[in-house]
Amino acid sequence: MEAKMIFMVTSLVVLLSSSSTNGKSPPSPVLPLTSVPAPAPAPDYVNLTDLLTVAGPFSKFLSLLESTNVIKTFQDQANNTEQGITIFVPKDSAFSSLKKPSLSNLTQDQKKSLALFHGLSQYYTLAAFTNLSQSSPVTTMAGGQFTLNFTDISGTALLSSGWTDTKVSSSVHSTNPVAVYQVDKVLLPEAIFGVAPPQAPAPAPTPDIAPVADASSTPTKGTSPKSSTSSSSSSSHFHHHHSQLCLQAQHLHPHPLCSSSSSSPYSSCQTSPHLRIQHYHSL
Repeated sequence: MEAKMIFMVTSLVVLLSSSSTNGKSPPSPVLPLTSVPAPAPAPDYVNLTDLLTVAGPFSKFLSLLESTNVIKTFQDQANNTEQGITIFVPKDSAFSSLKKPSLSNLTQDQKKSLALFHGLSQYYTLAAFTNLSQSSPVTTMAGGQFTLNFTDISGTALLSSGWTDTKVSSSVHSTNPVAVYQVDKVLLPEAIFGVAPPQAPAPAPTPDIAPVADASSTPTKGTSPKSSTSSSSSSSHFHHHHSQLCLQAQHLHPHPLCSSSSSSPYSSCQTSPHLRIQHYHSL
């Protein structure tokens, strides 16, 4: 009896093992791994203060940015926005050569607007100025009526603010998101200084006039002294000839102005040679 029970339990275990093996689900398929693109590296942080200090003679413009706290506005636009920034930086000599209008009389708000007027709230390469010339005027970071006009001539970017006409003379830094370009003049907005006075026309060139020689005092080059002697001889001969005519006329018909008491034949007639000849021909 006991042996029979063992046989039945063993059979049951074998049966259960067999059914478990046959009912096992097939393994799940292995899915291929998909590549995930790596995130784009963050743009390098550009310290504008260090850049303008090292890059060139921009100390006066940097002083304007710092005194108006616009340097912080530019820095935030450069590194905390997707658009980036474009800055036009005048050289120190541009401030030194600026006589009129004067910047010393500007209020603090006007100085801040002047500094913001040199920035665009977008990163632009030099090649992009061609498109800017077609969409001028372009509003600067000063906003409102603080606009710039761009013109592209054979790849050279020209800027006009009404008061200022200048060009981009060199690229100081141009890596997204920061572009810094050097300009030769301070950009003066009409929104602060009003309409620029018209430029005076250039004076007409003075014609070269050769000095006229004094013919009465200076003999002409190449003229022989004999010419003067010849003229004096001809004059004496003229007076002598007319005196003779006068004597003949006086002998035939005395002229009332001719004196017969004179001992010299050349002084016998006090009239002019023309009167003497006229009297002679009237006989």
